[in-house]
Amino acid sequence: MSKIGEAERKAQNRVIDLLSAHQIDAPGGLGWRYLGDWQKRDGNANIEEDLLRPWLLSRGYAPDIVTQAITLLKREARMEGTKLYEANQSFYEMLRYGVAVAPGPGEAPVTVRFIDWSDPTANDMGVAEEVAIKGKDAKAWNKRPDLVLYVNGIALGVVELKKSTVGVGEGIRQTLDNQRPEFIQHFFTTVQITFAGNDSEGLRYAAIQTPQPYWLAWKEDSEITGPLDRDVTQMMTPARFLEIIHDFTLFDAGKKKITRPNQYFAVKAAQDRVREKQGGIIWQTQGSGKSLIMVMLARWIREAFPDGRILIVTDRKELDSQIEDVFGNTGDKVRRARSGNDLMAALADPTDRIICSLVHKFGKREEGEMEGLISDIQNANIGAPVGEFFVFIDEAHRTQSGKLANAMRKVLPEAMFVGFTGTPLLKSDKGTSLETFGPYIGKPYRFDEAVEDGVVLDLRYEARDIDQRISAPGKIDAWFEAKTKGLTPNAKATLKQRWGTLQRVLSSRDRLEQIANDIIMDMEMKPRLHSGMGNAMLVAGSIPEACKFFEIFKKSGSVLAEKCAIVTSYKRAAPEITGEETGMGETEKQYVHRVYTDLLGETSEEDYEEEALRLFKKEPGRMKLLIVVSRLLTGFDAPTATYIYIDKQMRDHGLFQAICRVNRLDGDDKDFGYIVDYKDLFRNIESAVEDYTSEAFDAFDKEDVEGLITDRADQADQDLRVARDAWLGLMDCVEQPKSDAEIFTYFSSPQGIDNDPDAEEKSRRRQALYRISGRYARAYANVAAEPEGTGFNDLELGECRREVERAIGIRDAVRLHSGDAVDMKLYEPAMRHLIDSYIRAEDSEIISHLDDISLIDLVESKGAAAEEDLPPASKRKRENVAEAIENNVRKLIIEESPVNPRFYEKMSELLTDLIRQRREDAIEYAEYLERIAALVKDAKAGHGREYPKTVDSTGKKALFDNLGANEELALKVDTTVRETAPFGWRGNAMKERKVRRCLEQALDDPETVEQIFEVLKNQHEY
Repeated sequence: MSKIGEAERKAQNRVIDLLSAHQIDAPGGLGWRYLGDWQKRDGNANIEEDLLRPWLLSRGYAPDIVTQAITLLKREARMEGTKLYEANQSFYEMLRYGVAVAPGPGEAPVTVRFIDWSDPTANDMGVAEEVAIKGKDAKAWNKRPDLVLYVNGIALGVVELKKSTVGVGEGIRQTLDNQRPEFIQHFFTTVQITFAGNDSEGLRYAAIQTPQPYWLAWKEDSEITGPLDRDVTQMMTPARFLEIIHDFTLFDAGKKKITRPNQYFAVKAAQDRVREKQGGIIWQTQGSGKSLIMVMLARWIREAFPDGRILIVTDRKELDSQIEDVFGNTGDKVRRARSGNDLMAALADPTDRIICSLVHKFGKREEGEMEGLISDIQNANIGAPVGEFFVFIDEAHRTQSGKLANAMRKVLPEAMFVGFTGTPLLKSDKGTSLETFGPYIGKPYRFDEAVEDGVVLDLRYEARDIDQRISAPGKIDAWFEAKTKGLTPNAKATLKQRWGTLQRVLSSRDRLEQIANDIIMDMEMKPRLHSGMGNAMLVAGSIPEACKFFEIFKKSGSVLAEKCAIVTSYKRAAPEITGEETGMGETEKQYVHRVYTDLLGETSEEDYEEEALRLFKKEPGRMKLLIVVSRLLTGFDAPTATYIYIDKQMRDHGLFQAICRVNRLDGDDKDFGYIVDYKDLFRNIESAVEDYTSEAFDAFDKEDVEGLITDRADQADQDLRVARDAWLGLMDCVEQPKSDAEIFTYFSSPQGIDNDPDAEEKSRRRQALYRISGRYARAYANVAAEPEGTGFNDLELGECRREVERAIGIRDAVRLHSGDAVDMKLYEPAMRHLIDSYIRAEDSEIISHLDDISLIDLVESKGAAAEEDLPPASKRKRENVAEAIENNVRKLIIEESPVNPRFYEKMSELLTDLIRQRREDAIEYAEYLERIAALVKDAKAGHGREYPKTVDSTGKKALFDNLGANEELALKVDTTVRETAPFGWRGNAMKERKVRRCLEQALDDPETVEQIFEVLKNQHEY
């Protein structure tokens, strides 16, 4: 056991004893043998031939083969005109795979392996201390690492130790200094893991040339209490040490990387599942290195299964490309499928061990296309897949991942499927995900754990509100009266649903200009943005809004005029604006097309975006802001930023993945990621963070998965039967022979609504028609997508399909015949002008005061009782909070039935009501945020705010709170303990008994004694 402040020498002796028990001739301790103190030993090197040669000879290699192999190995370890990374990488390849040596001319080469990776105990594991290394030339300084770990005479590990009162950072910096050319850089060409440690903080570890902020701490349960002893025991057993080097070390585009603990244990759990041929889902929170888990697991599968092949499937082009790059950077050849036929050809070619593909290459969603693909395979038009397939599906939480996996199983029926996700499964997706992939693999790695481990940064939140007002109600009324003459109530309802919503009100140009002004101000005022080290993302509500933002910034004359870019899913295409010209002004599609054409000219969207992303990632001073809508917000390929400005309604996975754009480690000057919210999303964020830190979705056993398909199929069957009965019941009311004439007579007013006494009743019938036909179509689609296990046979499903097609046809025909259909393109330009011209936005106002509180603190500080401290609108079950008004924030003012003409008498009243409602919600929301902030600050302080004057310390407040607010009793206990408790009583059994006895004198109830004793143990003033 270590003592605080004991000399570094004692810690070093203890570590050597742990490793080897100071045994010289045979392994001791954890399995190493002691090589000695090499401070005065001449010729110390990273390849000790006197140790390597006898080991190779003992493996049965001929002496001349051994001589040649050692010569080649030493040559690889030299640094002659190359960089350390490159030398270390080439040496690693030789170390891992061996070297081919030809015994003589024309003879078959012999592969010499320098390490027995399969049997760690077969290696000569040695530890030397005070290894004095000479600088490479006369100008270089000599150095002396504390410990060097040799495997068969090859230096694979270096350890720097400090005493407990000296920070481990000093050992890290010393190790990094040693890797500089001025010192002993040449020694590190063979070194695979570097360690630094002390008794207070334990070990930190990293690959060569890893900057100090990115050194890692191991995290694994242990009964050993001393941090250094625990970490040495867990990381430096021969088996673990060699396994980390062999299976968990990667060279990724100029950076050498060693597994984080969460990655290691995820892969180990997946290996067990792969051996059992049971799929599952790997959940590792955003930013924790999910893509490298794929790489490590794929490499292991290729080597463990001779016929093993890996197919990696994603649903985004950027991710598809990134996976190819990541695998390629780490040395694994990847075949990236360029088309559906290319994919099938790759599956049929066993030489392609790793294949990556986009979802759509398995066929689009058109009915019958997948069946056609399978038919092609069966007819040998395309070769059948060859090998033992393991399919990795990224973003496995998404709904389409289940449909995708089911489709792929038709092509690869024997494949094992592993889903990867950075998010927990939502309850709504649980059934699909579990039945598709199986339960979680290993222990999910949550957001709060990643923050605690220093893998990602915590987040800070700020809500901003922009008040709005109508500037000319009379003009709005006049416009609406003129434009809606002759429209049916249903048509008016459709128009209002499209334009009289808060999304349209909130997207007024005046409001967007205020947000842009905010961001421009932040670029000048926020230190990291102003310095050019950090950058920001702006999430717009739609592509047209993104275009408006872009135009505003380009014309602003500010720093962002030439340093912002727009990246959306929009692609210019002539068919996209075909049929848009009405002669009434520019429609939204025409507007977006014009903005992109003016921006890009002859440049393609792909080239523009590639350059914008390059600048954003590599030169943030030249590209400070990206305007996005849905692109670049998810997946490991997405760029990182310091600030994210959100002006879009978001929730659940999408919201959490978006805010995680700013939680990545990015330089010493970045302590937090910052969220600026213009949509009052905090309650959504709070709910999402709770999902990402809770135990709610932890372990799904096999029995959780069994029966899910049947249960969902039964429900889908019932929904379809109910929807079909409703449709048939509606059509029963139409007179025979139910031709077009009878249908129009029943639902519509051929002579106009003014001349039809049944017009109101027919309007209600049409509403029923629109609702029931849509429900029938959705219910049929759910069953048809997964017909296996349903109660419908092919004949019945065919009948339902014909009925649904007729139902949709009747709906569309009646909508046109009755005048309910509205050509929105005629109204778009004028409505947009109306909103932009007559809605004025005020300067933004910060309505939160949470900038000194992290999101983790916010969530972890809230217990169940916190619900009662919220405003009435928030007093509801937690699962409802994320779905109710907090989730949508701005509800439509339209009543459930759109047929309510009084709402259309004055458009200005409608808009005024919408703006008033938004403002009232914002006020209530600000009060909510203030209460949350107060609650968290109290929780962090450990006590409330109002106490009697005599209760004037943290300890007294804790006693007061836990003794039923009894001031006299709290002071009595405080005095008794202060007078009686001996120094250093915590952890000393005899002294703790003395404290208990003094409590028993002040308190009558034994249960209360125990409760207060625990309080006292955690109050450091006693």
